[in-house]
Amino acid sequence: MSLDSDVIVDRRRIRRKLTFWRVAAVVVAIAAIGAVGVIATGGRGSLTGGGSIARISIEGLIRSDQERVAALERLEKSQAAAVIVHINSPGGTTAGSEQLYDALVRLKAKKPLVVVVEGLAASGGYITAIAADHIIAQQSSLVGSIGVLFQFPNFTELLKTVGVKVEEVKSSPLKAAPNGFEPTSPEARAALDALVKDSYAWFRGLVKERRGMDDALLEKVADGRVFTGRQAVDLKLIDQLGDEKAAIAWLVAEKKIKSDLPVRDFKLSPRFGDLTFLRTAASITLDAFGLGSVARQIEQAGVAQAVDRLGLDGMLALWRPAGPN
Repeated sequence: MSLDSDVIVDRRRIRRKLTFWRVAAVVVAIAAIGAVGVIATGGRGSLTGGGSIARISIEGLIRSDQERVAALERLEKSQAAAVIVHINSPGGTTAGSEQLYDALVRLKAKKPLVVVVEGLAASGGYITAIAADHIIAQQSSLVGSIGVLFQFPNFTELLKTVGVKVEEVKSSPLKAAPNGFEPTSPEARAALDALVKDSYAWFRGLVKERRGMDDALLEKVADGRVFTGRQAVDLKLIDQLGDEKAAIAWLVAEKKIKSDLPVRDFKLSPRFGDLTFLRTAASITLDAFGLGSVARQIEQAGVAQAVDRLGLDGMLALWRPAGPN
């Protein structure tokens, strides 16, 4: 019995040692990955100095984002000689697009700023683009989609099928309307229509002012459709066809920026926890050391963030090719 007890004690001691070294290895691996991540992202945009042009990217769905505004304010106070904004976005919420537009206008007041449309600058993405005095797009880029929508699901028929009825008590007929659980009343639809028309008028007015359009041209481009870069030049939606090299040439010719300045990335969201590759690498490392449950929690956190990004609330300035605009 004494021998068996000694064996058990030895095994437990070995397991504790293995666990310790596993945890230590995981910590070292994550720390190393984090260091690489910080270097890759340039800290908090610290690579941008007086001897460079800052490159920022606006991609995906646009929502209100105070951290992005703060990052643009840091860039505003930096020593960067000029800014090139790359856009590839179908838009997002009108509030988020307006916030980003205002932040870029403030940045433009301090530094020369030019926009390059990578593949798409539609709806809120186009609101973002017209903050610049000069917009460049590739021939096959898509721009425009000047319009606003308000979408909501209605489950009335489904609830009837399954025999479910949602009851409510509210202070007034238009409170929480539409709610998706009953047919939308004419009054609620009229209220939503007024919201959409008001936001659309704001969008149209912004385009008319920023792009110097007359009423006839504005009517032609503001019907919700998108245009290719080739079409957009003639319609005054953009100023020039080209890429980043064309943007640099414009800065040199029009803003007297030195032609030999390097272009360096300035990250708008360089937070440690936002690094997708870091989360993935940490997950793989943990799984390799037998901590699979922790790895799965990390992966699930990434999925939750992705789902959250898809939840756009409020009025939308968004281009959706698969559905109504």
